[in-house]
Amino acid sequence: MNEMILIVEDEAATAEILADYLRLESYTTHLMADGLPVVNWVREHKPALILLDLMLPGKSGLDICKEIRSFSSVPIIMTTARIEEIDRLLGLELGADDYICKPYSPREVVARVKTVLRRVGNVSAPLEAGLQLDESCYRATLNGHDLQLTAAEFRLLNYLSAHPGRVYNRQQLLNNIYTDERALNDRAIDNYIKNLRKKISALGYAEELIHSVYGVGYKYEGARLTG
Repeated sequence: MNEMILIVEDEAATAEILADYLRLESYTTHLMADGLPVVNWVREHKPALILLDLMLPGKSGLDICKEIRSFSSVPIIMTTARIEEIDRLLGLELGADDYICKPYSPREVVARVKTVLRRVGNVSAPLEAGLQLDESCYRATLNGHDLQLTAAEFRLLNYLSAHPGRVYNRQQLLNNIYTDERALNDRAIDNYIKNLRKKISALGYAEELIHSVYGVGYKYEGARLTG
């Protein structure tokens, strides 16, 4: 396996325990306790996944997540003891792919890591309306321009574009993005859609690819490339 997991956690004992459990599953780990150098380290080393604590010295996990999302779609699992931040994390305005509340079991963390990495490796790649989804690097391009999607946005766009014209309600979309039966507010889908539309529009793409169906949900419409 030998995939690199970056653990950003200022509680040394907690970080070491997580690292030990991940190494037992044949992951490579790197530990960082200060938030300031994290972004540059990620740029240079390109980990397979980041376990990112919310509260860090130097720079908060929220700010780190936002900065990383400006150049990378690497999966990020946030860890937090601050319950009041959960709604923000679930809204994925920050680009986090998952979250875990403290205190947690190291086995739960390992299970979440495996689940997120499995999603990354098993996403199909339809080619439609100039849209290309590359599962090998979780990269979405539109007419050759990188959309800079988070993993969750990637999964949503992939699912909708694989079924053009079909209308899905929010809960159906959540069920296909997350398969681990977590309790999520289905309005999180609205945030995903908002972010996708914003990123598509930022590339100067005039055609609306994701359509709202009043009182029902969303659908994707676009010409399918052949070949």
